[in-house]
This record gives sequence, structure tokens and C-alpha cells, in this order.
Amino acid sequence: MKKITIQKLVNQFNLEVLAGQNGLARIVEIDDIHRPGLEFTGFFDYYPHDRIQILGRQEVTYLHSLTHEERDQRIGDLVKIGPPCFIITRGQEELTYFEKHCTANSIPLLRTAKKTTNFISELNNYLEKELAKEIGVHGVCLNVFGIGILLRGESGIGKSEAALELIEKGHRLISDDLVILKQLGFYSLIGTHNGNNRDFLALRGIGLIDIPKLYGSGSFQEETKIDLDILLAHWEEKHRFDSLDAKSKTVKYIDVDVPHIEIPIRPGRNIAAMIEVAAKNWRLHKQGYDALKTFEDRIAQELLGGKE
Repeated sequence: MKKITIQKLVNQFNLEVLAGQNGLARIVEIDDIHRPGLEFTGFFDYYPHDRIQILGRQEVTYLHSLTHEERDQRIGDLVKIGPPCFIITRGQEELTYFEKHCTANSIPLLRTAKKTTNFISELNNYLEKELAKEIGVHGVCLNVFGIGILLRGESGIGKSEAALELIEKGHRLISDDLVILKQLGFYSLIGTHNGNNRDFLALRGIGLIDIPKLYGSGSFQEETKIDLDILLAHWEEKHRFDSLDAKSKTVKYIDVDVPHIEIPIRPGRNIAAMIEVAAKNWRLHKQGYDALKTFEDRIAQELLGGKE
């Protein structure tokens, strides 16, 4: 299971550390967050103590309405259970009672000036990506006409060369050689790089080339939703590649099924153009258009017309 430290959160969101500095090495493993409410009344039966705790203006205003003794007891009970951290939004102050318990229990108490709903949205998006299930796949990831494509095939078949031609046509590189796939939610798969291979494309005989340096910043993007899996395969005369009815297939990555097609490779075939057409055709299918059905309907109409 993936993990991140509270220190990484502090760095990512430029959070102010009010107390509990000794607990910055604590880890977060769940992408859900929690805004305590019933816990301030002493009800802890379903308290999600493994989540980051967010306190907005509503929660802090309520705490300020309590007597000193009530506030001290309820915050003490909340902190000693040991959640990863507490984050105060809207830059709220007068939190010495909170700081005391967080320091004693080494639970980080953090603060941001951002509005509660805005910060929660940003934090949720960040945690979802950082803690998402992920795998590494050998291939090239591109964005072609706004369609995220994972291009696969055995080593040396021409994936990077096809990617280079697509980039020259104005499409965008995500990652070459190693593609990191992350599952967001139940049905969404994101393709990205691993950091080290960001910007680079490897070409046999030439070596590594820096795509943004050669083709501009618009030739690269950080990530893309994976819409289509394309496998480049050697042309085999004995293998039947149907030019009329390519059966719908999918391939599973983590828990997500991705539409899959296989493109046979032989001399003279323009692979980059084939990939562009595949991307456009996928979009038409998503819009409900089926070229084969249209073709069959025309034949059926012609046959019916001949009988009359």
C-alpha cells in the first residue's frame, strides 16, 4: 500500500506547522479525509482515526463557544486517539488549547489560509493521485487529439519512432519506455511518467532526445486519462486481421478495462497515421457512431431495393 508523510503534505501545500513537529514523519495511507463533529460531543464509535482531520470555521467557532474545561477535555480526547494530523483552514487563530494537546501527543497541527471547501478539494485530488494503485507498463504514452493512448509492442518494433512522428504532427508525449498507470476511482486510469523519464524519448541509433527542448512545451504533458490501448504486432500472413469487423476487445490494468486494438506492422504502413485514425474512430464510437453498421445498413437497403 502506498504511503505519504505529513512532511510531504506540509511541503506540497505550504502548510504552517503550529504544533507536533515531532510527528511530521507520521504517514497517511487513506485518501479520504474527515471533518470532526460528533466527536466534539464525546461520540467516537465511528471515528475514522486513520484519516486527515480538517477543521474549518464551523468547527473552530463551535470549540470557541465551549467553556475552557469542556474544550480542553474534548480536544484532549480527540487528539489522544492519534489521527495522522489536524489541519486548520482559513488561517484561524487562538488555538493554544489545541497546540498543547498536539505537542503532548506528537500529532502535527497544521494551518492554511485557504477556504475550507477549496482546500478539501485540492487535498482530495492530491491524495487520490498520490495514494492511487499503480503499476508500471513497458510502452509509450501519448495524447492524440485529446485521446489518451497507451502504445505497446515488443522491443524494437517501432513504438518510439511512431511516437516521434506523432509529436512532429503536434500531438503530445506523456512517457516513453516506462509508463506509470494509476487507477483513480473505479473506472479511470491515468498514464504518467516516473519522474526520471519525464520529457525524454529514446531512439535507437540517436539516443535520448529532450522533446520539449526540440518541439516546445506544447509537445509534452504530465499525464492523461488512458482511453485506448494499442498493441503494435508483426504482420503474420497466417494471422487473420479483419479489415471490416475488428472485434471489440479490452485489456485490464489494475481494475480498469481499457478498449484494445492490435495494429499489424509491415513495411509501407504509416503507423502514426493509423494511430491517429484509431483515436478519431474511438471518439466516434463513444459518440454512438458505428461505421460497420452504417455500411451494413446500406447493403441491406440496396438488397431491399433490388427486391421491389
